[in-house]
Amino acid sequence: MSEEQGAAAAGVLGGDEETYRALLQSIVDVARAIFGAEASSVFLYDEEADELVFEAVSGQGGDTLVGTRFPSSTGIAGFALVTRQPLVVDDLSNDPRFSRERAASTGYVPNSIVASPLLHDERALGVLSVLDRAADRRFGIAELELLSRFSTQAAIGLDLLLRARRARLQMVFQDPLA
Repeated sequence: MSEEQGAAAAGVLGGDEETYRALLQSIVDVARAIFGAEASSVFLYDEEADELVFEAVSGQGGDTLVGTRFPSSTGIAGFALVTRQPLVVDDLSNDPRFSRERAASTGYVPNSIVASPLLHDERALGVLSVLDRAADRRFGIAELELLSRFSTQAAIGLDLLLRARRARLQMVFQDPLA
């Protein structure tokens, strides 16, 4: 899809940033509810800065994390982004990929995670993660497959959000009075 087509699609779909943020928020809220988890989040991959940015958070940290950035290769989310593979880790305390210091800096240190990269048109846009199910409900293959389906929806929402941002910037730079 060309930039012009993307901007047109964003316009037809109610292309303001608030609409797409609401879509991403609904995805993390529903994922958290379905998995019976403590938290869920969508990260955007900022290619220029090579960072992951919290775009939507449900549950633990929801009030403070949106906009927080960290290096894209950090932790389980970074691993999912770089490898472009979903993964389940039921015991983060024993996983060398887990960045306990980074988690502690957010105010929430999870015990388990299922994470899936957000892929759209062969691009890694970010990561969807679900944290800490009840102890008697471990993450497994079925949860990984379900999260992959949510990831497809989140990738579409994230792509639309990015297109809306680009369209807004193009309008500002084309019209100096805007």
